[in-house]
Amino acid sequence: MSEIKYNKLSEEIVDILVAKTQSQNRHFFRILVAYYLSKVASMMRCNIETKDRGVIPVNTYVLNLMPSGAGKGFSTNVIEEDIIEGFRLNFLSHILPEESANELSILANTRAARDPDLSQEEALAEVQKEYDALGNLAFSFDSGTSPAVKQMRQKLLMSNCGSMNLELDEVGSNLTNNAEMLNTFLELYDVGKVKQKLTKNTADNKRGVELTGRTPTNMMLFGTPTKLLDGSRVEDEFKQMLETGYARRMLFGYDTTVNNVQQQTAEELYDALTNTNVSKDTLRIESLITNLADRAKFNTVLTMSKADTIHLLQYKITCESLSRDLKPHEETQKAELAHRYYKALKLAGAYAFAEGSSVIAKEHLDNAIQLVEDSGEHFKRIMCKEGPYARLAKYIADVGREITQVDLVEELPFYKGQESQKKEMLKLAIAYGYKNNIIIRKTYVDDIEFLSGEALQETDLDNVHVSYSTDITTGYVEGVGAFSALNNLVCTTGHHYTAHNFLDGYRSSEKAIPGFDLLILDIDSGTSVNTAMELLSDFTAMYATTKRHTEDKHRFRVILPMSHYIKLSPKDYSKFMENVFNWLPFETDTATKDIARKWMSHNGECHFNAGELIDATLFIPQTKKAMEQEKILLDAKGMDNMERWFASRIEVGNRATMVIRYGFMLVDNELPLDFIMSKLHGFNDKLPDPLTREELDTKIQISISRKIIQKENIQ
Repeated sequence: MSEIKYNKLSEEIVDILVAKTQSQNRHFFRILVAYYLSKVASMMRCNIETKDRGVIPVNTYVLNLMPSGAGKGFSTNVIEEDIIEGFRLNFLSHILPEESANELSILANTRAARDPDLSQEEALAEVQKEYDALGNLAFSFDSGTSPAVKQMRQKLLMSNCGSMNLELDEVGSNLTNNAEMLNTFLELYDVGKVKQKLTKNTADNKRGVELTGRTPTNMMLFGTPTKLLDGSRVEDEFKQMLETGYARRMLFGYDTTVNNVQQQTAEELYDALTNTNVSKDTLRIESLITNLADRAKFNTVLTMSKADTIHLLQYKITCESLSRDLKPHEETQKAELAHRYYKALKLAGAYAFAEGSSVIAKEHLDNAIQLVEDSGEHFKRIMCKEGPYARLAKYIADVGREITQVDLVEELPFYKGQESQKKEMLKLAIAYGYKNNIIIRKTYVDDIEFLSGEALQETDLDNVHVSYSTDITTGYVEGVGAFSALNNLVCTTGHHYTAHNFLDGYRSSEKAIPGFDLLILDIDSGTSVNTAMELLSDFTAMYATTKRHTEDKHRFRVILPMSHYIKLSPKDYSKFMENVFNWLPFETDTATKDIARKWMSHNGECHFNAGELIDATLFIPQTKKAMEQEKILLDAKGMDNMERWFASRIEVGNRATMVIRYGFMLVDNELPLDFIMSKLHGFNDKLPDPLTREELDTKIQISISRKIIQKENIQ
């Protein structure tokens, strides 16, 4: 769609609903209005003459899922009591009695003509008795059975007037009980026909004469998403309904949040609720809808011009083409997409009838297509709804405390089933979190499993966190700024800085506020700045020399921004840093594992390197990734940290490159060629798929020799 095109009358009703409910769920209201306009049109037996399907009825099926408090009940009452009540009264008082009397007379004449012993008066009395025995016509109903639907359909056929309108509230709670009726409605959607059920004919239960004809049906299912999409049996049954045909027949509305208008004062809210313009618009539209209950409008047959028919067919071709691009397992989505044009045609008929038009114009089609496309987006969200394992992962992350299996069973309606089922769901939740930045930790006390979690916030390099002070212990203030400007603090004089903030600015482990996004490492011996920069060349980092740094003994700090902002207790922070120390290829000062550790700024050398952010999730204690990282370290048998570092980075096609990089690092530490080659041979022998000795002693050794000569020439 090149521009947004909603139906004008529909939008006017939506505006009324927004004003009266003070809710901005406009798509929900548009779907609601679409249902009621179709209901009005089908009660008046409005039909559409098409070139390919013949004459089809105007009718609509909708599913509207919104959380409690979104205005479902209130908005429905507004439409029924303030918008269509006049139509309902006129229809039941005038249209239905007059049209049914006319149709019953025709039926009586037909029967009298077939039976010479039956007079016209007797036939009419017989037909009237049958008609009355079927009960009163229900303008709408909220539940039923398949036999009751067919009985109501018999009354509609005898009167040749009205439609069946199912309005099922809390669909999640009532879906199973109405499954049989919903199957019947599935068959009735297209043209209002259904096969008669064969019953045994007895003296007490005589099979009646089957009437041929069409009875339009409308259906509105609404309720809360959590009840219908519960991750268990009800959701499975609903998905089967979609697969068997409801996906291509329904308009969808789905939201999980209550989208209210901006906060208002009590006076502003009063003014909005008592707005006289809203009352005037309501009366005007109520009068318009009431006037549709006119016998002159009964049995309206809407037509389309050739150009407008081609316009709809182009939409059909586009939808079918897009549906073919979907994957084979997306059969339900294919059906919904391929049949959008048919839903749009029926809805366009409802718009045209409500506006008093005798033709479906391009504008009506575009109005309908717009809403059908919106519906398609909501349908995608239903089909891509998070599974129960995803909701479990998010619950563990959001609850904000340690929880047990008892908490999960009591708080989560979808966390049910046998012990094996719950274990499998938790396993899937951990795997989901693994891929979606949700950390789930397991701990055990007296054999009781405790779970805790956190949804991680990605690090913003323009807003990294430190705290600093001119005093060793007190006066620490939060600093948030660009990582590229961190040298303005680290490489000056007179300041102490830390990776955490502290309550009251007092630096101690007890007052540390969980939350950090910088790794700060102290390198005091054994590794040069150049070596560290080479080893960590893949990562964004800052290197800053300290006051005790000399040419002979390099002492410096490495500050690495992490992938995520992590919140850890002092105990878990220490374990986190231990995991980092085990991962690093060189030794570092292990005292930095104290959460209250501070560093002194120094006006020394400062270097930045641009690369990827170090993955913080590799080191968080009691998590799946940390356990995998520990396993990698254990599997690197016989390797020291440096060898393991390069071995872990070997991939298909870069084995020789990693061996050479290891050799270059040794060159930077000014080690002799014989020693370097001995180390490379030892490292190569530990690899699962080593290089040949010939390659080591030729290509690799030549590259190392050139590096040594290049280094000597520079010096």
